[in-house]
Amino acid sequence: MFGLIPKDEKFFQMFKEMGTIVTEGAELLRVMLNDFENPVESQRRIKDVEHRGDHQTHEIIKKLNKSFITPFDREDIYALSAALDDILDLIDASAQRIVMYNVEKPTPESKELAFIILKSCQTIERALARLGGKFEQIAEHCREVNALENEADRVCREAISRLFDEEKDPIQLIKWKEIYETLETATDKCEDAANILESVVVKNA
Repeated sequence: MFGLIPKDEKFFQMFKEMGTIVTEGAELLRVMLNDFENPVESQRRIKDVEHRGDHQTHEIIKKLNKSFITPFDREDIYALSAALDDILDLIDASAQRIVMYNVEKPTPESKELAFIILKSCQTIERALARLGGKFEQIAEHCREVNALENEADRVCREAISRLFDEEKDPIQLIKWKEIYETLETATDKCEDAANILESVVVKNA
C-alpha cells in the first residue's frame, strides 16, 4: 500500500498523535460518567484535551497547505483531520451538557454510550497507527467502528424510548434526550472518520 506514492511520514505521525488525543478524550469521558466524583473537573480536563486536538488539527492543515506532495489525496487529509476534530468536539459537547444540566447521576445507558465511544476511538487510533501499512488491517478496524456505531444507535433509541415511557418530569426528559443524542453523534463522527480511512486505503491499495 502507498508503494508508488512518495511518503511523507510526518503526516502519518501527526494522524497517529491525533488518534492518541482522541482516545484520551474518550477515556476521560468514560471516567467522568463512571466515577462522577467531580464532573466539573472532568469536563475541564476534557476541554483541555479538546484544545490539544484543535491545535493538532491546525498543525495538520498548516502542513497540508505547505506540502506540494502528500501521501494521499489532499481532500482526504483535510476530511480526516476534520472528522477526528469533530469526534473530540462531540465528546466535549457531551461533557458540557452533563455539567450544564446539573446531572445528579449518570444513567446506565449514558455509561454504555461512553464506553462505546471509547471503544470506537481506540479502534480509530489503531487504524490511524497503520496508515501506510496493509489495507486489510485498516479495513478490519473500519468495519469494527461501523458495528460499534450501529450498537450505539440501538442503545440511544432504547434509552430515548425508555425516557418517554418512564420519565415524568418533562425537563429531565428534554435534558437526557439531548445528552443521549450528543453521545450517539460522537459515534457517528467515529464512523465518518472510519469511512474516510476506508476510502483512503481503497484509493491507495
